[in-house]
Amino acid sequence: MIRYIFAVFLTLSAASAHAQMEIQEVTSPGGIDAWLVQEESIPFVALEIIIDGGASLDMPGKRGATNLMMALLEEGSGDLSAREFQATLEGIAASFGFRAHDDSIAITATFLTENRGEAMALLRDALSDPSFDEDSIERVRAQVQSILRSDAQDPDSIASAAFDAAAFGDHPYGSSIDGTAETVASLTQADLFEAHRNALVKSRIYVGAAGDISAEELGALMDDLLGDLPVDGPELPSRVEFGLDGGLTVVPFDTPQSVALFGHAGIERDDDDFFAAYLLNEVLGGRGVESRLMHEVREKRGLTYGISTFLVPKTSSEIYLGSVASANATMAEVVDVVRAEWALMASEGVSAEELEQAKTYLTGAYPLRFDGNAEIAGILAGMQWTDLTPEYIVNRNDFVNAVTLDDVNRVAAELLNPDGLHFVVVGQPDGLESSD
Repeated sequence: MIRYIFAVFLTLSAASAHAQMEIQEVTSPGGIDAWLVQEESIPFVALEIIIDGGASLDMPGKRGATNLMMALLEEGSGDLSAREFQATLEGIAASFGFRAHDDSIAITATFLTENRGEAMALLRDALSDPSFDEDSIERVRAQVQSILRSDAQDPDSIASAAFDAAAFGDHPYGSSIDGTAETVASLTQADLFEAHRNALVKSRIYVGAAGDISAEELGALMDDLLGDLPVDGPELPSRVEFGLDGGLTVVPFDTPQSVALFGHAGIERDDDDFFAAYLLNEVLGGRGVESRLMHEVREKRGLTYGISTFLVPKTSSEIYLGSVASANATMAEVVDVVRAEWALMASEGVSAEELEQAKTYLTGAYPLRFDGNAEIAGILAGMQWTDLTPEYIVNRNDFVNAVTLDDVNRVAAELLNPDGLHFVVVGQPDGLESSD
């Protein structure tokens, strides 16, 4: 069933013509929903499937199970070995992707129209009948363990792990989705089948499709591809509040350059002030060399090659984060400058010129995201997962432009908390010691 067709018009640039994109809301005979942008000019289809839950559903003591399970989905299914699976995939010129995230898993597929049946049969086997044979488990486990060993020597990964553990404790957000050396080593085949059963469920599926496929064909495809999955899964984790107070944590590490991750509580994606916060962040640290922090820390003082900030609205919590690297001898000054700029923007806000520049950048860059079927399919699935409507695409830039200077500066005063800003610094920074 096609519930309705919504025509979206995007201006790709000031000098270009309007590009039309029709989003069809499709419900399969079996009740699976999807959004589709049908484009028949090229015999190619892109599909993205997002399933709510992700690595947050790892069972106690089994951290890393969902991540390892997803990595194994392309390692053989049904009667096909890992080598045979890959050879079949290459033979039909298709591509699959399987990724685990904190709050979701994502499955992507691109394939030629003429090979749609073969591609979807192969993907269906991967999703519904994975092998998880012991040889593949050990091979991919070794790959994950290699990543963990590398992360243990990477200052950025060390900072992220320390920050997350301090902010979220025993909640899944408090540890890496990759797991630990101990948990990954202990995972069994039964654990992986359990992770598969928990993560791949129909009631939490969001589908985006773009390319040479009709609504009727997509409906049949979804039932065939996803119809055998279980309907429901375990309850999602409860909400967790950001648990770090303002301060400083130094993690000693032998390196000539320190790295820092800093932040405090953020703002929900569906908050009425989210667009004001988004624009605020663009000015503070989101616009590269044009941001306040880049000007003060890099351009004016030469303390870093780059500094950035970003809003991170997760399903169960929200963070406002930033990252920077600087020589051990100058990291203390960087911390002082960041705190000072955080406080200055909280008290004085942004200028009208800064706000207008941020709006121009955000509204001009937005249509460029829709550059290809795979990108469009991903956007369509992501919009559903974040509870947006098809109209959002055409209205999004209006939402940005509707934000006033008073809105942004009010949100700056409410959101930015210089006293609550916590820095995790990894390295040997001169003059800095942990405050906790």
